[in-house]
Amino acid sequence: MKYMLLFMSPANDEAGNGCTFEDWIRYDREMKDAGIWVSGHPLQDLTTCTTVQVGPDGERTITDGPFAETREVLGGYDIIDVPNLDVALDWAARSPGATGSGSVQVRPVAEIEVEV
Repeated sequence: MKYMLLFMSPANDEAGNGCTFEDWIRYDREMKDAGIWVSGHPLQDLTTCTTVQVGPDGERTITDGPFAETREVLGGYDIIDVPNLDVALDWAARSPGATGSGSVQVRPVAEIEVEV
């Protein structure tokens, strides 16, 4: 079953959670070596974000940055293919993003087949 690991950190976390770039490289290598990694990417800084919202009249509103004030920001994601939620949670706990003030959200990927 596929799970998405969403790496979250506090929006105002200037101190960081103590993990290094090398920690992330090692974690990525461990997932690839285990054969569970499907895909994933880090995201650029929150200041590069643009938000699009479409009102009931169809008019677009575009704003720089996230639309809502938030306590956490999404820093990146990985999709893994593992037998069950317990294994996904184990991999999430190994993540450098789960340390300090960070957290990892684990969500099953909905695999919906649509006939065209």
